[in-house]
Amino acid sequence: MELYHTDDPARALSLQSASLPIRIGARAFFILRFDLVQNYLPDNPSLPLAVVCELVRDHERVSMRACVSERVDQLQALANLEDIDAIAKQMALAVLDFSAPWQLLPVNIAKPWGQEIWYTGIEARGLSHVVSDTGSTPLPWALAMNPKVILGDQKQPILLKILDPLPDAVYGDLYFELHEKKREVYIVTHIDQTAWPNGDGAIRFGFSQTKLAQYRSNDGFLTDYREAVKKYQQTRQEIDTKIDVLRARSGIALHAPVTAQQMETWLADIPSTLKLREYELRTEMDSYSTIKTLRVGDVLSVPCFTPHALQHGVRVVEFQTPTYERKILSFAQKVLTQAHWDTDEALAVVALQTPEPAPFPVLWDTNGVHIEQIVAFSDFEVLRCFIAPTCGYELPNCNFYQIVMTVIGEVCCTDILLKAEQASLIPAHSERITLRNDTHEQAVVLIAKPV
Repeated sequence: MELYHTDDPARALSLQSASLPIRIGARAFFILRFDLVQNYLPDNPSLPLAVVCELVRDHERVSMRACVSERVDQLQALANLEDIDAIAKQMALAVLDFSAPWQLLPVNIAKPWGQEIWYTGIEARGLSHVVSDTGSTPLPWALAMNPKVILGDQKQPILLKILDPLPDAVYGDLYFELHEKKREVYIVTHIDQTAWPNGDGAIRFGFSQTKLAQYRSNDGFLTDYREAVKKYQQTRQEIDTKIDVLRARSGIALHAPVTAQQMETWLADIPSTLKLREYELRTEMDSYSTIKTLRVGDVLSVPCFTPHALQHGVRVVEFQTPTYERKILSFAQKVLTQAHWDTDEALAVVALQTPEPAPFPVLWDTNGVHIEQIVAFSDFEVLRCFIAPTCGYELPNCNFYQIVMTVIGEVCCTDILLKAEQASLIPAHSERITLRNDTHEQAVVLIAKPV
């Protein structure tokens, strides 16, 4: 068993692969130790990691399987087994095959309006994982082994997540916010029937064109809107200050998310006159924006500079650029992640009109497979793929990674079965991958990839 200390695990793996004998079935088994710079944490601390790796020559290719852990001594002790699957099972780690899809294990992130479910999240707030039959591994550890082979020329994957708002009106409504650089697309997967009995959900999306038309100038509209927001914010802060006292009495941290039921309990102690004023000012503020209807299956691309707020009880899959950047115009609760709203900064750049959506280009329609491009941003695109029963689609070879998520039905992604809301990351240098629908019902799959 050979042990290597390296500052560049990808280069070490490449050198080992190149030195493998050319005969079919030639095998190498070794262990790498390196430090991962955790640039997703404050101060970028280093984390010692160990990788047990197996290389096997298969014709002109070298297949690469590995497991990685921060329990360096334990992994090194087990490396003498020279059996990746046995080692991974004993340590509950994922086996990572660099030429096959990785199944993603999401992490749930609590929000005041509900929760986010991250499939490719790499932040101090939470890490998504890769999972296999033997266990799981944090996604950034897996990527660090060989980022070029896994991600191609990209530094980090597109962020895939689910927004899962509470069904409660107001408490389940997201921030009214805009982005200057971050690009995102929503695919509606569920409408809560208790919140929306007729099945039509909603998103607050842009400004009311009817109200805007009543003004002689855009500046006049923005001035009145800003004033309406500031009046509401003053009352909002007054209520939140009183609720913070109740939080402290209950031993709940000032910035911890709580249930809607808990918030209702606290609000019962707020004077009715104050609650009425909050409602009236919020209604006036919201009259400047507009509500857009959403139904299951709808796709909504959110342009930069367009303010938006998904409404309660509307569950969506979201693909976005992996950047944390937003400006909050308003929120009908206390914002837990920052101490202020960004209303003035947002209104300095906001778009007052929103573009009309264009029809989706059809990229493929044959052999029981229909593919349309539902979004084409400058840095990534998302395809929606309808696969008829007993049909399949072979993903084209490319030099970049892809993310596949099933939203309806189930598909086999090579050896991984992806049911609804399960996802896989396909490494950039993987073998040919086929999505197969072996069921008797149509499957709908989302495919995201950089461009």
